[in-house]
Amino acid sequence: MTNGTTPPEFDAAFRDRLADLLRWRRDVREFRTTPLPEGALERLVDLAALAPSVGYSQPWRFVSVVEPGRRAAVRSSFEAANRRALEGYAGERKQLYARLKLAGLDRAPVQLAVFTDHGSERGHGLGRQTMPEMLDYSTVTAIHTFWLAARAEGIGVGWLSILEPEKVRDELGVPADWSLTAYLCVGYPEREQDRPKLEQLGWEDEAPESRRLLKR
Repeated sequence: MTNGTTPPEFDAAFRDRLADLLRWRRDVREFRTTPLPEGALERLVDLAALAPSVGYSQPWRFVSVVEPGRRAAVRSSFEAANRRALEGYAGERKQLYARLKLAGLDRAPVQLAVFTDHGSERGHGLGRQTMPEMLDYSTVTAIHTFWLAARAEGIGVGWLSILEPEKVRDELGVPADWSLTAYLCVGYPEREQDRPKLEQLGWEDEAPESRRLLKR
């Protein structure tokens, strides 16, 4: 804890551990069914709320999906979207896609829908007159903050995007001006990995250009 005026010192050992955290923050698809400790989810959401947001709007809305019927509706949406996605590929790429395990819906103890509230007046529009998408970007920063905080506790997160966003929003009964930014599966990983799963399976190689700093 700090007093608000004296910043903490982040030494080399801390920076090394932070690099480890970033490397081991993987997109988890295979979970153990072990429940999270009591209060863990609430604590992680509190940490996520420390993320930056445009105009201090804090537009993220975390919804824990616990009701079996609603979980089943989300799974149905995934299955429909996944079938359509499969048809968009051909040849070896289609065969590889069919073998990918893309959802942790069956075993992850926590399912978390994260929405962006486009109807909130908080922030009074500051910083988004020319880039209204900054609201959605702000929610993504909260998701990433949640992800890192979870990883620091040995908890894994999987981001499921093969869904029908409007259907999920309607099934969860949230306001119409909330847009689905992410559907997260949260729990303890079945196995730990420090390399992206899709890289391991040959879906995509590491892209060195993504690490390249361009100068103009």
